[in-house]
Amino acid sequence: RRKERTRWRSGLMRLCKPSFHVEPPLQLDPTDLLVGEDIFDDPLAASHLPPLISRHVANPIDSSDLSYRTRFLLHHPSDSMGLSGLLVLPQSFGAIYLGETFCSYISINNSSNFEVRDIIIKAEIQTERQRILLLDTSKSPVESIRSGGRYDFIVEHDVKELGAHTLVCTALYNDGDGERKYLPQFFKFSVSNPLSVRTKVRAVKETTYLEACIENHTKSNLYMDQVDFEPSQHWSSTVLKANENHLVGNDPTREILKPPILIRSSGGIYNFLYKLRLSSQDSGQVKVEGTNILGKLQITWRTILGEPGRLQTQQILGTPIARKDVELLLVEVPSVINLDRPFSVHLNLVNHTDTKLGPFEVFLSQNNSHEEKVVMINGLQTMALPQLEASGSTDFHLNLIATKLGVQRITGITVFDTREKRNYDPLPDLEIFVDMD
Repeated sequence: RRKERTRWRSGLMRLCKPSFHVEPPLQLDPTDLLVGEDIFDDPLAASHLPPLISRHVANPIDSSDLSYRTRFLLHHPSDSMGLSGLLVLPQSFGAIYLGETFCSYISINNSSNFEVRDIIIKAEIQTERQRILLLDTSKSPVESIRSGGRYDFIVEHDVKELGAHTLVCTALYNDGDGERKYLPQFFKFSVSNPLSVRTKVRAVKETTYLEACIENHTKSNLYMDQVDFEPSQHWSSTVLKANENHLVGNDPTREILKPPILIRSSGGIYNFLYKLRLSSQDSGQVKVEGTNILGKLQITWRTILGEPGRLQTQQILGTPIARKDVELLLVEVPSVINLDRPFSVHLNLVNHTDTKLGPFEVFLSQNNSHEEKVVMINGLQTMALPQLEASGSTDFHLNLIATKLGVQRITGITVFDTREKRNYDPLPDLEIFVDMD
């Protein structure tokens, strides 16, 4: 019985693209050994060069020459690339990377002397976390496989986990005596990471910059089809690129037929930069929730012969957003501000809590420095504001006056809760330009 069992086998072959066959010997043109490049500057000498070389070098394509004297000579200019035009089939199982599609050809062979019937075949991938069924013929078993015959099939699996994987192939069948038998076979392989993604986040005032550095860990070049940042609900994203207009011109087809970005094998890197901004209508809500999730990267690529791959990063986190109970926001400032002329600044006061707050007072705080304030309140030094309902807001205008020309700063606009006796964060400093009337 053991002998019969070993005659019923399943074989596995991975399906993947072939590679180019490269001929390592160096080939050359005899002209390069005998003369220099400057010979072509003299038309007379250049015209006599080919006959001179042909006298001493056999015809490269002469099949009657069995001395192999011309084996290192270029038969065609393209021979210098070392590519023979042949493709080489994979000689081993090869490396399997995260984000690729694992495709294998499985052949179940009946090497026994009898016909097997009612074969139920199953193929599944087992990982540390889950089991994924790839093929199951339980509902429609293979009727029979004759002696010396086989049953072939192809299975595919999108690789989404790192580490050890096991492809389990099982066959349940009736042997020549009608006895039900079970045959499992296991094929193990490991999945590694083709890329590493390192990110840096920098916040500059109301704008957040995200830098993503992608490194290629495979042994082949990767061509990036897409490296897009998908922002979370309250963010908008813009990719920043070098200005190449002076090189490529305004070609409308370039954006459609843009070449992929090459990241070279064994440690090649490429950097991407994105500018992120909070949606204005959602800025208050985000600050209440205190979320710092920016979004995630979607990366797709192809290998030299076009095999696709796809990865998605985890959520990228930015600087935590502090929860503010009350926030003072700038809405509008005049485009023209004249010396010693009153002007009005449009402000908005927002209550981010779920309780009623206020009433409030708005004034210019006095800093500890001895610098004279250039921009001051015009009129009453304190403005009274009514209570704010839960999650409510109010707009108001603050009258100011500038007493000095040039670029000046509006500093220290502060909100004070008269009931809670509490100062809230002042409005960030604002630069203005003061001109002559």
